[in-house]
Amino acid sequence: MSMPGFRLARPGKIICYAHLAFCLICAENSALTQQPVPAPVDPGQQVPTLSIAAHEVLLDVVVTDAAGHPVTGLNASDFMVTEEGEKQLIKSLEEHHPMSAEGVARLKAASALAPNTFTNFTPQQNTNASTIILLDALGTPLDAQMELRQQLIEYLKHMQPGTPIAIFQLDTELRLIQGFSSDPQVLLAAAMSKRDMPSMRRPNGGFINEHIPSNRDLLRQALRMIGRYLAGVPGRKNLIWFTGESPQQTYITGVGNPFKDDFDVVGGFDGSDPDDVRDVLAVSRVAVYPVDARGLQVNPQSLGGIDLDFEYVAEATGGRAYFNNNGFKETIAQIVGNGSNYYTLAYATTNQNWDGQFRHIKVAVDRPGVRIQNRQGYYAVDHAKVEQRRLAAIAKRRDKAANNPFGEDDSASEESPPEPEPAATTETAGALIKHPKGGFEASMQLGAVSPTEIVITAKVAEDDKVEKLKRKAPLPQDNYLEADYRGKPFRIYTVMVKADARALRLARGADDMRHGRVEFVTLVYDQVGTRVNSLLTTAVLDVSEEHYRRLLASGLVAEQEIAVPVKGNYFLRVGVHDVASDHIGALELPVDEVRAGIPVQGMEKP
Repeated sequence: MSMPGFRLARPGKIICYAHLAFCLICAENSALTQQPVPAPVDPGQQVPTLSIAAHEVLLDVVVTDAAGHPVTGLNASDFMVTEEGEKQLIKSLEEHHPMSAEGVARLKAASALAPNTFTNFTPQQNTNASTIILLDALGTPLDAQMELRQQLIEYLKHMQPGTPIAIFQLDTELRLIQGFSSDPQVLLAAAMSKRDMPSMRRPNGGFINEHIPSNRDLLRQALRMIGRYLAGVPGRKNLIWFTGESPQQTYITGVGNPFKDDFDVVGGFDGSDPDDVRDVLAVSRVAVYPVDARGLQVNPQSLGGIDLDFEYVAEATGGRAYFNNNGFKETIAQIVGNGSNYYTLAYATTNQNWDGQFRHIKVAVDRPGVRIQNRQGYYAVDHAKVEQRRLAAIAKRRDKAANNPFGEDDSASEESPPEPEPAATTETAGALIKHPKGGFEASMQLGAVSPTEIVITAKVAEDDKVEKLKRKAPLPQDNYLEADYRGKPFRIYTVMVKADARALRLARGADDMRHGRVEFVTLVYDQVGTRVNSLLTTAVLDVSEEHYRRLLASGLVAEQEIAVPVKGNYFLRVGVHDVASDHIGALELPVDEVRAGIPVQGMEKP
C-alpha cells in the first residue's frame, strides 16, 4: 500500500522504486518521455559516439596594433605557436567579430518553454563573444563602488544592442545581478535597481576558520563558480573584474555590497589549489580583465605591486589589465571591443606525456608592432586516468551497496512488477548539504549562481491534496521535512529532471559497459535561505553501448517527489552532479511559479 508522500510508479515504467522513478530514456517502455524509441538504423547513421583521437588545444587569441585596434584578416600561416619551445602545427583557425544589432535581430528567437517547465540554459544569440562584469566589493572602498556604479550606468545608457552582458557582484558571496542580455534597457534596470546601496558589512579581515572564509577563498570560489556558470555559453567570455585590491594581497579594508539583495545566504568556502580556478576558466574560455576600481591614484607608488599582480592574472588567462585610470565607462567599451575581435586556433599537441605539469604556450604573429593576448598554457592532466580512478570508486560503492541494498521498498504491493534490465541502481537520502565546501554543495545553496556544465530541464507539478501528519507521527518514507515543519500542512511536488547526457562521463569498463554515478538533488528553501526539505538520489549507471547511444540522444531523466509546506514563500533548488567528470547543472525557481492543475507529462528534448 502507498503511504502519504510516497507513491508507487505505474507498472513497467521504472528502473527501481522507493519514491524515485528513475528511467533511462533508452528503456523500451519509457513513460517519462512519451516518445517512441527510434527503430534500429544502420550503424553509420546512429547517434555518433564521443571519441577523441588526439588531445587538441584550443586558444582564443586577440591581436591588436600599437593603437589598440584589432588586426583583422590574418591566416593560419601568419601565426606561430610553440608549446614548451616546440613548434606546433595549427589545425584550424577562425576569425570572430562582434555581431551587429541587426545581425542579432535576424537570428531565430528561442522557443518558449511549456508551462511548469524550467531550465538552466539560456540560448545565446551572439555566439562570438560575451562580456561579464564582476563588481568585487570585497576589496573596493565604498566611495569607489559608488563612482563605479555611476559610470557603469552611463556606459549602459549609450551601449549598442548586440553584445551579451551579465553582471555579477561579490561580497560575502557571489551574486548574479543580471543574467546575459543584449538589451541595454534590461541591463540598465538591473544597474539602477535598489540593490545598488552599499553595505556596511563587518569585514572578514582575512581570518580563516571553519565558519568564516577568507576573502581570497571567497574570490577563488567565485571565479570557479563563474567558470561553471559560463560552461554552457559558446564563444569567448571577457570577464571585467573591478576590484580595489590585488589578488595577492590580504583584504583588510571594509566590505561593501553595491547590489544588496533582500536576503543573504552566505555560501561556504573551498581552499583548493588556485590552479583549479585557472583550469575551470580555461575550459570555459574565460579571459580576465582586471580593472583597479580605485581609479586614478594621486601617488602612483601607492599601487605597490598591484599592477604586476593584475598583469599576471590577465596574461595567464588571455586578458589585459587596467589600472590608474578614472574612465571606467571608456574602459568597459574598450574591453568589449578588444575581446570581441579575436581568432580561435586549434592544434594537436606533439607532447603526449600527460604528467599533470603546466605547459607554457607562446603565440607569435608575423606582423610588426602587434600586441597578442592569449592564455599562457594549460595543465597536462590525464583525464583518462582520473576517470578510471573515479570509476573504481564507483565500483567499490556499488559492491558495498550490493551487500547492503539501500532504498528497498518493503511496502510495495504484491502487484508491483519485476524490474527491467538492471541498467541502474539508486540510493535515496535526505538532510543534505549542511556544510557547503565548494563544488556541488556550494552550487546547491539558495541564490548561488547556477552552473551550466550540465544542461538540465525540470518539469514541476503540485498535488492538489493538502496533507498533514498526525501529532508525533513519523515522517513517511523519503520525506525529510525539517523538524519545525513536520506539524504543518504540506503538498507533494513532483519534480521530473532531464540531464543532457552529452555532458556526463560514462567510462567504458573492461566489461564493455559504460559506468557512471550521477546525483540528483532537490532542495526546498524558505525566503531567508533556511533548508526546509531535501532529497538526494544517487544513480549508479551500468549501460550497454546501445543504451548509451540512446541516452546521448534523449537524455537522462529522474523523478522525485518532495513535500513543500503550504503556507509561506519557498524556493526549489534542483541540481544534477556527474561524479566522474565533476560537471554540475542547477536551477532555482520560486514555488509560486508552479501553476496549479498542470500535470507533469513527457519530457521533450532540451
